[in-house]
Amino acid sequence: MKKLLNAAFIYMLVGVASGLFYREFTKANGFPEGQYTQLAVVHTHLLTLGFIVLLIVLLLEKAFTISRSPKLFAWFFWLYNAGLVVTAGMLVWHGSLTVLGQESSGMIAGIAGVGHILLTAGMIVLFIALRRAVVSRTPAVTAGSAAADSAQA
Repeated sequence: MKKLLNAAFIYMLVGVASGLFYREFTKANGFPEGQYTQLAVVHTHLLTLGFIVLLIVLLLEKAFTISRSPKLFAWFFWLYNAGLVVTAGMLVWHGSLTVLGQESSGMIAGIAGVGHILLTAGMIVLFIALRRAVVSRTPAVTAGSAAADSAQA
C-alpha cells in the first residue's frame, strides 16, 4: 500500500510541475496561446492516470487486498507505471518539438503507442488480480442474510 501511496504522490507532484512547465515553456518560446501542443495534456494525463487512478487502486487494495497475488500485483504496478512514464515522456517530447517549431518523427508516435500498450496491459493485469481477490473473498454474513438462509432451509 505504501508503494501505491508514494507513486500517487510522485505523480501528483510531477503532474502539477508539468502544468507549470507547459505554461512557462510556451511563454518563454513565444508560442501562440490558442495553438495546440501536446504539452497541454501532460499534466492531465499524469494527474488522472497517475495520481487519481493509483489512489483508486489504493482503495481497492484496502478493500480487497489485491496484492494477495503478489506476482500479478507487481506486474500491474510495473507495467502500468512504465506505460504512463513512456506515454507522458512522449507527450513532453512531441509537445516540446511543437513549441520549438521542429518536426517530429513517426518514431515518437510509435513509442507513445508502446506506452499505451503497456498501460492497457497493466490495467488488464489489475483486473485479473482484482477478480481473483473478489472471487476468493468470502461474503460477509449479516443478520438479515443469515435469517433468510435459515428460512430457506
